[in-house]
Amino acid sequence: MLLFSTFQQRELKLRNRIVVSPMCQYSARDGVPDDWHFVHLSTRAVGGAAVVFTEATAVAPQGRISPADTGIWNDTQQHAWARIAAFISAQGAIPAMQLAHAGRKASTAAPWDGGKGVDDAAGGWQPLAPSARAFRADYRQPRALDDTDIAALVQQFVAAARRADAAGFGLIELHAAHGYLLHQFLSPLSNQRTDRYGGSFDNRIRLLLEVTAAARAAWPAHKPLWVRISASDWVEGGWDIEQSIALCRQLRELGVDLIDVSSGGLDMRQQIEPGPGYQVEFAARIRNEAGIATGAVGMITDAQQAETILATRQADVILLARELLRDPYFPRRAAQALGVTLAPPPQYARAW
Repeated sequence: MLLFSTFQQRELKLRNRIVVSPMCQYSARDGVPDDWHFVHLSTRAVGGAAVVFTEATAVAPQGRISPADTGIWNDTQQHAWARIAAFISAQGAIPAMQLAHAGRKASTAAPWDGGKGVDDAAGGWQPLAPSARAFRADYRQPRALDDTDIAALVQQFVAAARRADAAGFGLIELHAAHGYLLHQFLSPLSNQRTDRYGGSFDNRIRLLLEVTAAARAAWPAHKPLWVRISASDWVEGGWDIEQSIALCRQLRELGVDLIDVSSGGLDMRQQIEPGPGYQVEFAARIRNEAGIATGAVGMITDAQQAETILATRQADVILLARELLRDPYFPRRAAQALGVTLAPPPQYARAW
């Protein structure tokens, strides 16, 4: 069964094709992961996944989605992450970190607190963005980044990659999806710049290429680097699959090992009709037309569904989010459904 076959990425071998997708927990203080993050992530490693991603982890304080997001910009955060990464590794899974900057979608409340913009008095800050255009009316007005800001941003991703390596992570992913900063530069709907970072396709992808090249140079050559993109804004005149394919060809040349293919999140006008595996076609096209490994994500909830995606060569790995919130042990249940023996930790052997 392909779902439980190994998958080589540089010098790392994934024990199967199941990846825990980044899922924000909105539960940190000062960017530091705590016991909640330890239990949440470690449980998925015990559950049998091959790769366990952190939530979107901010490369700078103003890059957090909310004041309760995690970060990787200082020593305290790095040390807290090291404990989590070590436990994940000890379970035979690969600890992975998604490096992110929220851009204009920063300084917001947790979803269960309304998700609106947070003012300075409540611990918020002015967001940064390609252009001074708010995501929606109840979000804070961002400031457009200047050349100095952009140069600093690239170095923040570099420093974060180095800290992730020092903390023991085996894989990093650059977050260029879901309407966050790097995606904001890609899309003409959010990028209204007239300098070398705006306008044409080549200009709009420039920042992501610069961040990718710098992060790849700072990240150890034997460790894989992934990029998550939104393959479509689902809005007329926005970022689309054709542009995504062209981008991914260039990312491949920069040493990116896999494209984690999602969609949407940039514009409130998006028109999406979600259904089982509704984003898989995007992953298939990028895999086949850009010549790079892909990960499929989005309403994949069944072992046979995941197996079929791999068997039909639409993707190389399966990323799961909500299904793993419902069932941290989905990989073990999926193995049983597919007739595969997945050895449990010795502490749990009596249950098998």
